Amino acid sequence: MQDILNIASYRFVAITDADAVAVRVKESCLRHELKGTVLVSPEGINIFLAGTDSGIYGFLAELQSDPRFDGITVKFSRNGFVPFKRLRVKRKREIITYRDERLAPENARAPSVTPETLAQWLDRGHDDAGREVVLLDTRNAEEVVYGTFEGALTFPIAKFTELPEAIESRKEVLAGKTVVSFCTGGIRCEKSVLRMQTDGFPDCYQLEGGILGYFEKMGGKHYQGRCFVFDDRIALDANLEPLIETPGF
Repeated sequence: MQDILNIASYRFVAITDADAVAVRVKESCLRHELKGTVLVSPEGINIFLAGTDSGIYGFLAELQSDPRFDGITVKFSRNGFVPFKRLRVKRKREIITYRDERLAPENARAPSVTPETLAQWLDRGHDDAGREVVLLDTRNAEEVVYGTFEGALTFPIAKFTELPEAIESRKEVLAGKTVVSFCTGGIRCEKSVLRMQTDGFPDCYQLEGGILGYFEKMGGKHYQGRCFVFDDRIALDANLEPLIETPGF
């Protein structure tokens, strides 16, 4: 059985030469024999890759030689097979499609809460200011089926672009509360918080590192089920172990 290292990472950062960055990233992935998906856009980079330890760390060293990606946060997990069939490096308009030109996540990060702080809030039943905390799941209905935080507000949406309308339909539930938005790795909840701020929700935060980051720090505390991932592992449990132990191809 192979020992495969998987990484998930993103960073919102201004990239004026997105085409050139995509070319360099693809060359690096090929050189290190990695498979997975990398999206590059003027607003940043989004990475899901798998390979050997030497391949992954070699790629990360080359990536971080660009100051724009130096110190990028990376989530690691292991399994016995490569969960991607091929390599895809794409130049996109957005690294996560939201279609809201008012937002500029590459210029300023959304406020965040750490997994440790969120767990404390959930233990107490309120945040540090005594406000009720509402957990808001920004993922689609297919993902939510595999698991979510206990008591989280979820929506029957099929894609991320439907989220603003869904939130608007439940704004009375969120009014006056501290809202913690979450997703798989952080990218969707970060963008959604920026949108919510423009829509009049002042006390909203992203969960730093998303569900996978929470699993790394807090395990399955206050979480029910698994976290869906977009590869052949299907979903990960709180120990970052895959639902599928061997590839189905």
